[in-house]
Amino acid sequence: MKIAILGTGNLGLSIAKGLIFSNAFTSLYLTKRNAEGIKDYEEYSKVKVTTDNREAVQNADILIFSVQPTQMERILEEIKDLLTEKHVIISTVTGFKIPRIEEIVGDQFIIRSMPNTAIAVGKSMTCLCSNEKGKKRIAIAEAIFNRLGTSIIIPENKMQAATVICASGIAFWMRLIRATTQGAVQLGFDAKDAQELSMQTCLGAASLLIESGKHPEEEIDKVTTPRGCTIEGLNEMEHNGLSSSLIKGLQASFKKINNISEK
Repeated sequence: MKIAILGTGNLGLSIAKGLIFSNAFTSLYLTKRNAEGIKDYEEYSKVKVTTDNREAVQNADILIFSVQPTQMERILEEIKDLLTEKHVIISTVTGFKIPRIEEIVGDQFIIRSMPNTAIAVGKSMTCLCSNEKGKKRIAIAEAIFNRLGTSIIIPENKMQAATVICASGIAFWMRLIRATTQGAVQLGFDAKDAQELSMQTCLGAASLLIESGKHPEEEIDKVTTPRGCTIEGLNEMEHNGLSSSLIKGLQASFKKINNISEK
């Protein structure tokens, strides 16, 4: 696949890393206004770094847009005359909905994707949706993102919520891992060991649910014994609002992203 990533910032670079390490392209163009910071990626075979979005579009079939929402319209206007039937537009831009893209570029294969930065290590949870025409090419997006983690197709009206759960969710889980690490240090572990314990336990918990397909409470029941230390800790956390705080945080993020998309 001939791919171009237009806007190689944090997320764009994470996607690029995932594509490179999974060898998922025949050629890869990376664009950035200040390209010096990513110039070393040209050391990889068939990777080209440029500041010229038009050059990238002319040399690619799959266009992954990973720019700020305020830049998206300008860049689409810049390249729309180059679009042909071969091009598939994949947007990762938060809040920039498919009808707005169609207004600018017309009747094209358009797909929205919401990956997260774990795509850099092939562990992204990516949500996908498309316009009617894009349904004919959404399998291409699935093929790309399934090599970089897991993907699901959802309605576009759920993309805002998916952004909160999957993209912002990376930060939420990182904060939980950090808190567990700090607790482990207070219990006597050095910082390095504390983080290792926290990370691997988090990975193990997620893996248990993925492999078993069980509800979290089923696995919790296995490690909570009457009057035991686990239930004591869980109840103390709940008394201090653990679940409530997480839910309120998700709701606050969802409210904010909806406000952004309305501007």
